[in-house]
Amino acid sequence: MTVKELIAKRARAWEAAKSFVNTHEDKNGNLSAEDAATYSRMEAEIEELTNSIDRQQRAERREQEFSKPVNSPITGRPYKDEPQGEVKTGRASDEYRQAMLAAMRTNFRQVANVLQEGVDADGGYLVPVEYDKRLIDVLTGENIMRSLATKITTSGEHKINIAATKPAAAWIEEGGALSFGDATFDQIYLDAFKLHVAIKVTEELLYDSAFNLENYIITEFGKALANAEEDAFLNGDGKGKPVGIFDKTAGGQSIGTLTAALKSDDLLDLVYGLKRPYRKNASFIMNDASLAQIRKLKDNNGAYVWQPSYQMGEPDRILGYKVNTSAYAPTDAISFGDYKYYNIGDRGTRSFKQLNELFAGNGMIGFVAKERVDGKLILPEAVKVLGLKAETQTASTKA
Repeated sequence: MTVKELIAKRARAWEAAKSFVNTHEDKNGNLSAEDAATYSRMEAEIEELTNSIDRQQRAERREQEFSKPVNSPITGRPYKDEPQGEVKTGRASDEYRQAMLAAMRTNFRQVANVLQEGVDADGGYLVPVEYDKRLIDVLTGENIMRSLATKITTSGEHKINIAATKPAAAWIEEGGALSFGDATFDQIYLDAFKLHVAIKVTEELLYDSAFNLENYIITEFGKALANAEEDAFLNGDGKGKPVGIFDKTAGGQSIGTLTAALKSDDLLDLVYGLKRPYRKNASFIMNDASLAQIRKLKDNNGAYVWQPSYQMGEPDRILGYKVNTSAYAPTDAISFGDYKYYNIGDRGTRSFKQLNELFAGNGMIGFVAKERVDGKLILPEAVKVLGLKAETQTASTKA
């Protein structure tokens, strides 16, 4: 089933679910136990369709990326009549990329001199430029924070100046003395924490030229790094990892924690607790479990606050604002804000390294990909966080 067909099917399922609630709830807005069970099954179908839509859209984006000319197998024959463009050198050259693949397929027994151009401090080989770009593309596709945040490439400890106080205008009498205020600045530093992922492949698979090693490495390494990054960008405490959006001390500003089940009015308080300039580009980040609860909520006019997308490329929305869901978002909090004020600092580039002899006894070969990255919310007031009641309760369908 195509993405378009899935979206249409989900839209029909959602309209059916809304109609069911509207015709089965009592005067207090409650459902009987039997009707609640039926609605839960309808909601589970909507959730499954949503996951299928997201999964197929990610697969389509990845397929489009892998079908680009830079991703052609190294055995492919280029068009000889094609005009020559800019000559690539160093890690951007085809020679470097092919030498990297050859080295990996021969367990790094065949290391061309060109690879010496990209040796890092730990003895690993820096990934070719095309790999690195496409790894970043995979990270962006799999990691919601990389698509929302501001990304910076750093070469050392990166200092960001933040205006702590701003000058204020004052009325004065004609000829009166001027008053001067001192603007002060805070400083935030982006460091570089090391993140790595290791995999094992069989020697037979590695040496098989029919196995698309390049795509496998880009996809699997990219997914693993993206998952670890997203967890840290959302929940990190700054100890050996980035500081996350939901960190209670350096993350978004809390507007409080609910003591009762979530209501639609609580979402309105979250939205309007954010200053208007930040609301222009704001969106929600939440766990799928939180979204399942919100889908049941209605505003005071009886309209559902969650609006599913009805066409490809358009996000689902809550109260008109885009919804981002992540398996790593906490189940006891929801954030709303402009996430471009979360800065991700990439230190240098990624590199590969062979794990010498570690799995030699069982015919396996190990590889490590590593990166250095940091992330911080440089303006906490740009993101608001609403804490949810810890115990799981059934939310009312009314505000």
